[in-house]
Amino acid sequence: MSGQAMPCSPQEIGSLFLFEKLTPEQLGRLCAEGRIERFDTGPVYAEGDPATCFYVMIEGTVVLSRRVGGDEVEVGRTSQRGVYAGAMQAYLGDRVPQTYNNTMRVTEPTRFFVLPAQSFSDVMREWFPMAAHLLEGLFFGARSTQQVIGQRERLLALGSLSAGLTHELNNPAAAAVRATATLRERVGKMRHKLAHISQGNYPREAIAELIEIQERTVERVAKAPVLSPLQASDREDEIADWLEDHGFPEGWRIAPVFVQAGLDTDWLEQVAARVAEDLLPAALGWLNYTVETELLMDEIDDSTTRISHLVDAAKQYSQLDRAPHRVVDVHELLDSTLLMLSGKIGPRIRVVKEYDRSAPDVPAYPAELNQVWTNLIDNAVFAIGSTGREGTLTVRTAREGERLLVEFRDTGPGIPSEIRSRIFDPFFTTKPVGEGTGLGLDISWRIIVNKHHGSLQVESVPGDTRFQVLLPLTAPESEPESEPEPDPESESAADPEPSEEPA
Repeated sequence: MSGQAMPCSPQEIGSLFLFEKLTPEQLGRLCAEGRIERFDTGPVYAEGDPATCFYVMIEGTVVLSRRVGGDEVEVGRTSQRGVYAGAMQAYLGDRVPQTYNNTMRVTEPTRFFVLPAQSFSDVMREWFPMAAHLLEGLFFGARSTQQVIGQRERLLALGSLSAGLTHELNNPAAAAVRATATLRERVGKMRHKLAHISQGNYPREAIAELIEIQERTVERVAKAPVLSPLQASDREDEIADWLEDHGFPEGWRIAPVFVQAGLDTDWLEQVAARVAEDLLPAALGWLNYTVETELLMDEIDDSTTRISHLVDAAKQYSQLDRAPHRVVDVHELLDSTLLMLSGKIGPRIRVVKEYDRSAPDVPAYPAELNQVWTNLIDNAVFAIGSTGREGTLTVRTAREGERLLVEFRDTGPGIPSEIRSRIFDPFFTTKPVGEGTGLGLDISWRIIVNKHHGSLQVESVPGDTRFQVLLPLTAPESEPESEPEPDPESESAADPEPSEEPA
């Protein structure tokens, strides 16, 4: 895009604040290598095009804009004489992509001093070598710092999530370790009891009968009913009395084990009827160890199954083995996120799930939806925690026409009306310094609105804040493109200011 070429006057460009300290020879060189161009209303250059020129406005009005998602967002507008834009990183050479990092247009006939990018790079290095080195250091140092901070923020988020997963994994893992140690002890005692029985003067038929009773007892353990505390207590008393009546003075010690295994006095009577009286104490001791080992193995099985489910939940959350865009059951995503954040949610917050299981699956980017759920749940937990009291987090789903509603409701203090309109703004946060970046809701909004063509809104009164996500049940005709990652180089893009700041 080019404008109307006009004569270049060293005196005129020397009056611009950017060039006011240059010598007549330097101003002459700029005029010789550059040019004056006049642009009528319209675009001057477009974001993403090769950055071929450096522009300094002499008179007129410029507007800068950036693409955010699918929208063009105005980032600056000024009539300040001398503001500049364009190939401002030309002096860095091919170490960074040399493209325009914004779009510039003019709203009235506007004149610019235009310097080719290579000339701008040459004069920077020849006339201001120290400044060029300092700018290089600032640029690459800022980019390095940004990368480190970005990695730190991701690590903090990962730490927050892994705290919940670690908490949940620790319980079944510790239970499995304890059960394994106890099992080893019980198996040792069982071997000792077996050796004691084998050394006794018992007929082969009695030993075979005992083994057959053992097998039936194992089957009974697998089908043990779940008793209420009162029922279990009554049965323990009955079994303890029965054991004492049959030569077990401390039967109360093993009665709870028999009850947990589903055994009762009728079963013990059947055992007593089939085993010789002198073998009964050894047989009952043997059966006690058998029951204990079965229960311990069940505990280990339950614990390892729980660990497996937790690992599956982590995979579901991260979506590491899934396609980036697919049809998903939102409830699976919500459950995995709640599980990953369970350590952060803690015991003082009650989680209530009001799921409409009849709601259909939705086309989505599941990993990014999990990021939204994480942000909204984290904010709800913080809000409830700020009250210093216990609270409730309610996660509700429902079909609303051709969209699926996902609502997060907390009993926190609410969002004051004076800041409600700002909560989706980038970098706006009410959290203490170091606890929030102010990007969570901004990122969530862009994921829901730009990528999923849905909506994200909030309703809030003290004690009842609701963030509501509405997702379309059908995909658009053309899937939304992934939003590009922030370009570190673009962070040095300057907005127009009414002072000696670049345009």
